[in-house]
Amino acid sequence: MTAEDQRVEARLDQGLDRLGIIVHPDQRQRLLALVGLLHKWNRAYNLTAIRSPEEMVARHLLDSAAILPFVKGPTLLDVGAGPGFPGLVLAILIPELAVSLLDSNGKKVRFQRQAVMELGLVNVTPVQARVEAFEGHFDQVVSRAFASLGDFVSLTLPLVAPGGQWLAMKGPGVDDEMAGVPAGVASVARYPLEVPFDVGSRLLVVLERQAIGSCP
Repeated sequence: MTAEDQRVEARLDQGLDRLGIIVHPDQRQRLLALVGLLHKWNRAYNLTAIRSPEEMVARHLLDSAAILPFVKGPTLLDVGAGPGFPGLVLAILIPELAVSLLDSNGKKVRFQRQAVMELGLVNVTPVQARVEAFEGHFDQVVSRAFASLGDFVSLTLPLVAPGGQWLAMKGPGVDDEMAGVPAGVASVARYPLEVPFDVGSRLLVVLERQAIGSCP
């Protein structure tokens, strides 16, 4: 094991501990393998601006894991998933969660498929498509950096089951985006996200599609 490998493992272990997340050895190994695979592919395909495996742990793995307490599924759609975050991490941490990864970028979806195959993730379905052309119904829809809050909710409204939720990972300027949220969508709560080793300010906005018959 190289010194870099040791630093990556230490950062993952410390970060998960600070988040209060206990993982099985096979889950830990999958998370480490995901970082290794992302680092390898990134050198050739430029999937993320993050170059260091240590930073990938903080900015991709731990950032994704920070929303774990709010994920209930049983079906989850990750919109604008890029190389697969947060969906791949959540699928590893919650094996019973059925995760669909949606992105229009071919090289990023190819990485998703490779990760699913190499990590043996039977609960993940990568899809290459634009959100406007995608069909389905999900209990929760999540996004890290897809669009403004109003656009995110409006574009995915047909994909969220009545009573379902949006999980929007946003920065501190989200107040300015609330006006764009369409009618029939209720703001449930906002939660500050304390991501280990990441100095940026993060917030999770949870919104809910009102169930049929609940509107006047």
